[in-house]
Amino acid sequence: MNSKSFNLKLFLGIAYIGIILIGLYYLFSIVDIQDLTSYEFIRTNRDTILNYKNENFLYLTFTFFIFSVLWVLLLGFASPLLIFAGFVFGKWWGILIVLTATTLGSTLLYILAGFFFRKIIEEKLSKKFSKLRELFIKNDIIYFMIFRFVGGGGTPYSIQNILPVLFNMPIKNYVIATFVGCLPSMFVTVALGNGIEKVINQNIEMSFLTILYSPEIYLPLIAFFFILIIAIIIKKFYFKP
Repeated sequence: MNSKSFNLKLFLGIAYIGIILIGLYYLFSIVDIQDLTSYEFIRTNRDTILNYKNENFLYLTFTFFIFSVLWVLLLGFASPLLIFAGFVFGKWWGILIVLTATTLGSTLLYILAGFFFRKIIEEKLSKKFSKLRELFIKNDIIYFMIFRFVGGGGTPYSIQNILPVLFNMPIKNYVIATFVGCLPSMFVTVALGNGIEKVINQNIEMSFLTILYSPEIYLPLIAFFFILIIAIIIKKFYFKP
């Protein structure tokens, strides 16, 4: 690699990190995270949010889609997006928007990471995930799909997105494995967000009894734990330490 190409990659890489830091600072300076996680805040503003969606459906869909892509590019985790998508857009439209957006964001992050930070990723992650190399060489699309399904075996979402840089995974295979592998767990979380909206619509206080008697809440939770058990079994047999 010549010095000009290296300097360009270094400059763009630093610029990308700078954008991440500025974006996070701006986000946390205008948004109170405690409000976003407060049930009372969400319940109080439910009607405002849903009325805005009904009056500006296409605009809100487009805005949320772009935000979701950027959020993943900024190394954000997926859970807030999934809950919001289910709460505002419902199960089916919500999962379509958020799954497509996060897949696109993950793919762009994978491409950028491979171009700018390949050496750093190899230095930091190659030893830790060296035993996955044999699996990915056999069939990268199947094993990465399983890896996504099991939640990366506890690997943070942002690390999952860049991990295939170690294995030079083709972009087409990456997209397919990400979209299909993330679908089950993401759908359950989106359905949970939709269930919370249904409970709020009934003006019910959120409590253990609410969860116990509301199928909109407990069914997604049961599905989540079912997927978790399957994921643990798969991890035990296919991703042994």
